[in-house]
Amino acid sequence: MPLQTPRPAAPSPVLATAPAAPADAAAYFAARLAFHTDVADVHTALAAGATDFVVVDSRSSEAWDQGHVPGAVHLPAARIPQDAGELLDPAVPVVVYCWGPGCDGATRAALALARLGHRVKEMLGGIEYWIREGYEVETRQGRERRPADPLTAPVPAPLRVPVTDPVADPLTAPVGAGDCGC
Repeated sequence: MPLQTPRPAAPSPVLATAPAAPADAAAYFAARLAFHTDVADVHTALAAGATDFVVVDSRSSEAWDQGHVPGAVHLPAARIPQDAGELLDPAVPVVVYCWGPGCDGATRAALALARLGHRVKEMLGGIEYWIREGYEVETRQGRERRPADPLTAPVPAPLRVPVTDPVADPLTAPVGAGDCGC
């Protein structure tokens, strides 16, 4: 009786679609980095005094007052066509953000700015992850900092605090139904 070769198992859901060729993957990830940055890189650059980009908050005035990245320019997405010319220098790249990963406001703002000739990147995570990583925000009342969320940023054990419900947090969620500013 001949030896039977075991049949290959069906591919896992992970490999049901084969991975891209390495050159294709490199091109994709390089392109992705040309369009996005993250809150940690933005914070590190700003803390070091970087002046080679400007940060734009594309949310509503109410959201801006609740908390925004210190030093950011307030330019709601809906106002970009009218106001970008007087608020932004087209020679300076823009990093735009909105509420967070569940909001397309920054994407719409980036598209509007790109259509006006600006070089633009979207800050992944938006103000939600800026706050969750424990970075300082500027509010109508002044500056404040929330404890870092141990699920999104390294936090030394003695500093860990219980994670609050982000839906109930007015700094990471719109206060009203139409409050995105998009």
